[in-house]
Amino acid sequence: MEKKINVPLNDGDLSDLKVGDVIRLTGNILTARDQAHKRILDEGAPRNLDGAAIFHAGPIIKQNGEDYEMIAVGPTTSMRMNPYQSDVIDLGPKIVIGKGGMDDSVREALIRNKAVYAVATGGCAALYVDAVEKIESVDWLDLGMPEAVWNLKVEDFGPLIVAMDSEGNSLYD
Repeated sequence: MEKKINVPLNDGDLSDLKVGDVIRLTGNILTARDQAHKRILDEGAPRNLDGAAIFHAGPIIKQNGEDYEMIAVGPTTSMRMNPYQSDVIDLGPKIVIGKGGMDDSVREALIRNKAVYAVATGGCAALYVDAVEKIESVDWLDLGMPEAVWNLKVEDFGPLIVAMDSEGNSLYD
């Protein structure tokens, strides 16, 4: 059974999520890869991260004048964010989305912050883009299109599988 979750979230919103649960998100998600994570820690986040969902993704975007069109958005390997992710989780996001596992520092941050790590299926970038209703904004374009922070309005974004829950359980154990 899939669980539908609205973003942003509160502490209690994820308490019943367990490893292996399938979820879909509605609301806003932020893309962020390594350079964005590093800048968040160095300069502060460009958006409020309280209850946010952060997606480890480098989307393919087409610019049409002042507007942007999402062509594809799929997960990137999350372990690249290990040096930064636990500190970023401490800033308030409740869901981290990516591909592959993350380390024990992230597991501890998920427990500490009552957050979860969910995996998106690699190779499904065209499927995930269908759930993106609108690109609401972009920050840090100077990092390049894939490294910028894209604020995406989504409807039923997924399916995503909870791979690490707020109790320390992990599909990777």
